[in-house]
Amino acid sequence: MRPGAGDERAPGSYALYHFGTSGSAVAAATAATHPLDVIKVRLQMQHAGQRGNLVGMGTIFTQLVAREGPRSLYLGLAPALTRSVVYGGLRLGLYEPCKHVCSYAFGSTNFAFKFASGIIAGALATALTNPMEVLKVRLQMSTSSTGTIGEMRKVLAQEGLKALWKGVGPAMARAGCLTASQMATYDESKQALMKWTPLEEGFQLHLISSCIAGTAGTLVTAPVDMVKTRLMLQRETKGARVYRNGFHCAYQVVVTEGVKSLYKGGFATFARLGPQTTITFIVCEKLRELAGMTAM
Repeated sequence: MRPGAGDERAPGSYALYHFGTSGSAVAAATAATHPLDVIKVRLQMQHAGQRGNLVGMGTIFTQLVAREGPRSLYLGLAPALTRSVVYGGLRLGLYEPCKHVCSYAFGSTNFAFKFASGIIAGALATALTNPMEVLKVRLQMSTSSTGTIGEMRKVLAQEGLKALWKGVGPAMARAGCLTASQMATYDESKQALMKWTPLEEGFQLHLISSCIAGTAGTLVTAPVDMVKTRLMLQRETKGARVYRNGFHCAYQVVVTEGVKSLYKGGFATFARLGPQTTITFIVCEKLRELAGMTAM
């Protein structure tokens, strides 16, 4: 993204605003939807031998509150917020620079180039923040009162530094697909709506475009997210690994649990990702307006 017309701020200052607004928007959305993320992770781990019989989203919610208390809905919130600021800032912040590079290099910013820009931005952001994601899902499955630092020490002592990048391949694939589907769809939806409807830049346009982007993001990323969660929660201190890599995990899930299992926790994923996408884009657009920046 280039500074708007008349923006006299230095490039460094503009970059700070650019990544700051993105990170803040994702953090706000993460805080609002975190309980649904906890439920989604518990749903995805069913049939993995850790949470008993297969149950639905409502039962998981009831069991969590009854057995572990209301605070359990915010397990892993600290690493989730830490990650969202850095990951969100990079994921959304890198998308438009990548898009402009494509425009400069190839003379086009069609949907394919927007999708490719999203893949690059999401994958790079996740590669840097994967340790926080690992700690988050470990804490979300934990019934102890271990904090973020305690969990990190336990992982390092029992499984080594490499464990903090467990599942990084599927995580990068998911983030790349998520960013690509969200950003490219949001971008294209805004352009189409402004062209074919009376809508102009503002809340209604941002709301409708972000809802479309949230739906697309869920459909594309739910299977990859499930595989990523299984790999991140896999312990390697005793016995052989159940899953060797992302492809092996997906294959084993399909063979032992059925193709539909790739969308296990899919409704919870949509219930979380839909509102999260909407909140992220609306808050980000408002913050950019307040900071004197151009719309996304």
